[in-house]
Amino acid sequence: MDLTTNKRENIEFMLEEIKKKLQIVNAGALNSKSFDTDQYEDLRDIYEMIKKKNSFSVSELDAIVSELGRLRK
Repeated sequence: MDLTTNKRENIEFMLEEIKKKLQIVNAGALNSKSFDTDQYEDLRDIYEMIKKKNSFSVSELDAIVSELGRLRK
């Protein structure tokens, strides 16, 4: 998938992958409609960082979830 293009489908894909990788229980908190395309680059940065790591500490998870919350509309 080409994530260089700022498209709604790419946002949906990245959020689904983030939910899977982080095993987020409250998946509704990361609804793609809650994210504006203006934050696309920030979301992609988070996605790429998450895909590179195999595991996360509790503080890393907290920071990631906080940042995703900040990006929401």
